[in-house]
Amino acid sequence: MAGLPHSPHAVVTGAARGIGREIASTLSKTGAVVTALGRQSAALEGLVAQGNARFSAAADVTDQAAVAAAIAQAAARQPIDILIANAGAAESAPFAKSDAALFKRMMDVNFMGVVNSIQAVLPSMRSRPFGRIVVIASTAGLKGYAYVSAYAAAKHAAIGLVRSLALELAPTRITVNAVCPGFTDTDLVAGSIDTIMKKTGRDRAQAVAELTKHNPQGRLVSPQEVADSVLWLCGEGAAAVTGQAIAVAGGEI
Repeated sequence: MAGLPHSPHAVVTGAARGIGREIASTLSKTGAVVTALGRQSAALEGLVAQGNARFSAAADVTDQAAVAAAIAQAAARQPIDILIANAGAAESAPFAKSDAALFKRMMDVNFMGVVNSIQAVLPSMRSRPFGRIVVIASTAGLKGYAYVSAYAAAKHAAIGLVRSLALELAPTRITVNAVCPGFTDTDLVAGSIDTIMKKTGRDRAQAVAELTKHNPQGRLVSPQEVADSVLWLCGEGAAAVTGQAIAVAGGEI
């Protein structure tokens, strides 16, 4: 199986924790020069100190100017070949209690954050001999879940963007894909488990079971499984794969 080209430069947004951190680490271990981008400077610097990223850059993906500046700084070190648009956030509420502010927050980070990141890297990536854009979406972008209508809408929008942009860029050497994890064993999901416990009075095992019931394998996905899917899409052997939304969800989709 063809792997990564020689020492590509990969920018990973939302790299400070969870899936983003695992992706940054996996790409680094397989030969990529990784710039870890996010809001938590100390955590990003720790990633660099541990050898799981070469550089760090502080920016909130919802701030277009900040993202553009951070990515320009990263590109000045080495031209960017790979973008992993991973930064995201999830809030839950019944639709009747989901106000415009909630929808805006979810769209800003989960959709416009992707737009801002891609727009910052794409002009220079077009001139590279190799380009990969991978958006970390969610099974919520492929189906509905109750009580997360704003989050699901934003993830559906991100996947729509992937499919459209892949067609625009098909004549180039740039591929655009989405990876859609199911419930994954991260601190973000740990927060969802805590919310279930608080609102329902269930214990932790019952709360985990509530989430894993969506996965036919009956378990949470591991961050490494998501990172391995991303790694494959970034490799030269996936050059013909574009416009796809790949579920990593134990058969849920």
